[in-house]
Amino acid sequence: MSDSPLTYFAYGSNMSVARLRARVPGARRLGLATLAGHVLRFHKCGADGSAKLDVVAAGDAADRVLGVLFGLTATEKAVLDAIEGPGYEGVTVAVGNADGAVVEAFMYRALRVDATLRPFAWYVHHVLTGAREASLPADYVARIAAVETIDDPDADRDARERGVHRNRQQAPGGSP
Repeated sequence: MSDSPLTYFAYGSNMSVARLRARVPGARRLGLATLAGHVLRFHKCGADGSAKLDVVAAGDAADRVLGVLFGLTATEKAVLDAIEGPGYEGVTVAVGNADGAVVEAFMYRALRVDATLRPFAWYVHHVLTGAREASLPADYVARIAAVETIDDPDADRDARERGVHRNRQQAPGGSP
């Protein structure tokens, strides 16, 4: 497998540098990006029975999904593919970066959706942490924060997931 550099567009929980680096330690934050003509939906069927984020085409070209670009090697992408699992497919998209240039990147799109599912609170915490780290606009962050969540019945998983950010805050040199 070639280890040529790849660009990943993270729009959900992987926007959080700590979350992504807990999964793929070599991930390099490249900057912000916008995917035009799309919207966020918490409707992907997660393996744990909760909703995860997805991006869907919108009827309005003015709709935007904001996210973070990361540099990964092909080997790191294979690791992330395995973690994201069979519920997502990798697709290539054209996003606009902070300089206004169009960049080709890969992202994950849900294969199975259920609009009745709700995300666990810890999952939305990952998304909000990443959105705030990236200094996304307050109204965009507020829309994410307004999503109805449910408590994870697995308290150990909840603590482990939230611990990703606590560990980063306590570690020296923990900035993005």
